[in-house]
Formats: sequence, C-alpha cells, structure tokens
Amino acid sequence: MKLNRTKNAVRNTVFGGLNFVYSTIAPFVMRTLMLYFLGVEYTGLNGLFASILQVLNLTELGVGSAMNYSMYKAIADDDEDRIRALMKLYRKYYRIIGCVIAVIGLVIFPFVPKLIKGGVPEDLNVFVLYLLNLATTVCSYFLFAYKNCLLSAFQRSDVASKVTIGVNTVTYVLQAMVLVLFRNYYMFLILSLLSQLMINICTAFFTNRMFPNYHPEGELSRDNVEVINKRVRDVFTSKIATVVMRSADPIVVSSFLGLSILAMYQNYYYIVNALGSVLSVFLGAVMAGFGNSFLTETPEKNERDLRKFTMMIMWISIMITACLLSVFEPFMDVWVGKDLQFDFGVVISFCAFYYTGAICRLLNMYKDAAGIWSYDKYRPLTSALTNLTLNLLTVQTFGIYGVILSSVFARVVVEIPWVLRNLFKYVFKKDALIPFAKRILFYSFDAVVICAVTWFATRYIDFTHSIYTFFVRGIVCALLANILLLITLRKLPEYNDCKTFFIKMVNKTKLVKAIKRKQRQELVG
Repeated sequence: MKLNRTKNAVRNTVFGGLNFVYSTIAPFVMRTLMLYFLGVEYTGLNGLFASILQVLNLTELGVGSAMNYSMYKAIADDDEDRIRALMKLYRKYYRIIGCVIAVIGLVIFPFVPKLIKGGVPEDLNVFVLYLLNLATTVCSYFLFAYKNCLLSAFQRSDVASKVTIGVNTVTYVLQAMVLVLFRNYYMFLILSLLSQLMINICTAFFTNRMFPNYHPEGELSRDNVEVINKRVRDVFTSKIATVVMRSADPIVVSSFLGLSILAMYQNYYYIVNALGSVLSVFLGAVMAGFGNSFLTETPEKNERDLRKFTMMIMWISIMITACLLSVFEPFMDVWVGKDLQFDFGVVISFCAFYYTGAICRLLNMYKDAAGIWSYDKYRPLTSALTNLTLNLLTVQTFGIYGVILSSVFARVVVEIPWVLRNLFKYVFKKDALIPFAKRILFYSFDAVVICAVTWFATRYIDFTHSIYTFFVRGIVCALLANILLLITLRKLPEYNDCKTFFIKMVNKTKLVKAIKRKQRQELVG
C-alpha cells in the first residue's frame, strides 16, 4: 500500500497538535473542579494512583515503538502476510503484558496504604479504588490495544487523536456534572476508567473499517522474532527512566509527606511540565530535518547549527524561567488560593527544574536526530536511579525541596554531561566539547542574572486582585527579559545566524501567504 507521506504528516501534525492542546487544557480544568468540589486530598489520591499505574505500565515501554518500526518495511513491500503475523505477535505481547501488570499489581495490593502518609477521606476505600484502576489498565491490554500499531505504522495516528478527543470530551462533561452535582469520587473515577476502555474499543472499530484485510494470523521466523525482541529490550532500557522520573517523585511525596502535599506538588509540576511540553513541540518542529543534515552536511555546518539552535532554545527557556519566577505566585493565588501554595523557595526550585529540563530536551533532541541510542541506553536509567536514591535520602530531612532538587541534581550531574559526551564523541568534533560546555555555563549564568533582575523589577507590582498582578508582571517580565537577552547575547557569533534564520522564516511565511492569496484570486476570477 502506497502512503501519501506529505498528506499524512500534515494531518497527523494538525490533529496531534490539537490533541496536545486539548490534553493540556482539559485536564487543567478538571483538576481545578476536583480541587474546588472534592478537596485537596482527593486530588492527591487521584495523582497517586495515576503514578502507580504509570510504574506498572513500565512493561509496555518499548513494545509499541519496536513493533511499529518492524511494520515499516512490511508496509513498504506491501507484504500483507508479514503484517498479519506481526499483528499476531503484537497481540501476544500485549496479553503477556496485561498478565504481568495484573500479577505485579496484585503483589503491590496489600502495600497500597503504606504509600499514603496519614489517612484518606473517610468515605473512600483505598483498596477498592486501586482495584478499579488496576482492572481497567489490565483490561485495556486485552481489548484491541494491539490494533493501534496499524494506525501508527500507516501514518494515521490522526484517527487515534480524533477518537481520544471525542471520547474524552464526553467523559469530561459527565465528570464535571458528577463533581458539581454529586461530588462523588467513585462515579468520577468509574467514568475515567470507562473512557479508557471506550477509546480502545472505538479505535479498534475504526481500524477494522480502514484495514479490513489485516487480522492477527500467521507466524514469523525465529530470527525475525529475536530481532524484534532485541529492539524491544533496547527501547525499553532507554525509556524506562522517563517513567521512573515522572512516577517516583509523586509516590515518594505521598509516602513521606501525605496526600495534601502531593496535590500541591502536582499543581506546580503540572504548570512546569506543560511549559516544557510546549518547548518539546517547538524543538520537534525546528529540528525535524537534523537527521538528514547529519548525513548530508559537513561537521562544521552541523556544529554551527547546534550553536544556533542552542541559542534559540536557551533564549526561549531563559525568558520562560524568568517569567515563571515572577508570576508563579500570583497565578497560584488565582488558581488555587494561598492555602495551597508553597513558599517562594519552592518556586525557585521549580524554576531550576524547568530550566535544566529545557537543556535536557535540547540535547536529547540532537541525540535522537543523530540516532545514537545504543551509546545512550544506560544514561536514563542511571539518572533515574540517582534521582530516586536522592529522593529517599533527602525527603525526610528537606521535605519537598529534597524531591525537586534531587531531579535537578540528577540532570546536572548525570544527564547533561553524559549526553554532551556522547554527542561530541560520536557526532561532533571532540575538541568542540569544552567550548560548547562553557557556552551552556554562560547561558546558565545569564539565566540566573536575568531572573534576579526581572524578579526585583516586578516584585513590587502588586494589585489588590492577583489576576491583575499576574498579567502586568508577566508583560513587564517578558519585555525586560527579552531586552536583557538582546544585550547579553547579541555579541555572540551565533546571534547573527539566529537573526538570519528568523528573517528567512518570516520571508518564507510571507511568500507562502502571497502564493495562497494569488491562488484564491485566480479561483475567484
């Protein structure tokens, strides 16, 4: 089957972007309703179960990516028999995963109360809630989840995005009604669990209609299965740390600090993570052609592009970090009120968390574009274990500071140096490592200075209503941060490269608009 790559890519980008925006804003609204109508402990408990199930889903990491990759050649060759055999193997793996999750989940079952410091709301049974979550997760692996591989491999992930948006919209409306009218967490949770099952069922329905010839049947050779298994292991190792990093922190907070502190922590984390995800979308857009560039351009040209895009990302990241420092408190005043806020030191810690995360996103994007996963597969796991160990050692002494700064430490000491070493050993010139590392340190020093200046400049902007404080501080901080960035970075050689790049992008946009305008005029004429 011949794929229309351009059309599919545009379609996937549009609906993937819509799904990203939707999946960021809608959960924010639901979290707000839960805070107001159920309370902080319910919100923390909801986040805890999500983190536990994310850890259980470790077993899935790698299978989907490896299987999708295995299908690409079969689709290019229009080998239907091989595609069906791959689907059968995929279904087998998912059923094994479902059984593994069920067993591990039941082993954890007696210890669930130990993961919560203090009590839970009197009207809730933790064991019942946990079993509901576990049952839905296990069932999803037996209800056609393996069919998603067809949509990904045939570049039709837009179908999954449409289904997700549609089902979640109905779910969110019903959940909002439940929260406002009944304030019943069991009903809220059951709706959430049913929505995941409906997404799998609806996706399978549309997949069957689009690809009626593909059913799980046939066998692959032992050599092919071994190749797929090896690919699964490699991808699993490289991705396992992401889940550990995201899930371990909330579980540690719940176990040692309680559900209320967990809910407060996740409120701050939600904002920081959403801003980081926006940066990831930007990185994916501007660096889509880097893999080809590594193969076709000279090392000097690639290194120059690295410096150019590093300045661009650091400029954006420093501006966002400075704005976070100035507007985080008034924003939280408007959103959750003063009773559910940490002190300003935690805000500083989250700003450091965001900034170091931005550097990691930049370097990992280059690593992925260069395809050097085999040299990097132990780095994420080492970083995650470092973070988890520090969490356990520091949380009882330093509280929430220990949790946040453990992640910052793991990034600064493990992740960033490790990825830098790999990039300049296998992709760029080795002797360029020290100058580039110095440049990163310069940007970091610049970030500290600009954050301090903008905070002192905006700290006395304080209106009666926090929403006015939030907007005015945000505008002043963004303008001042960009002025300071222009002053401090304009003398660097890569500044002119960035300026030229943006001029080309603007001119290209104008040209595209002019062509479209001319085409419309010709159609009207």
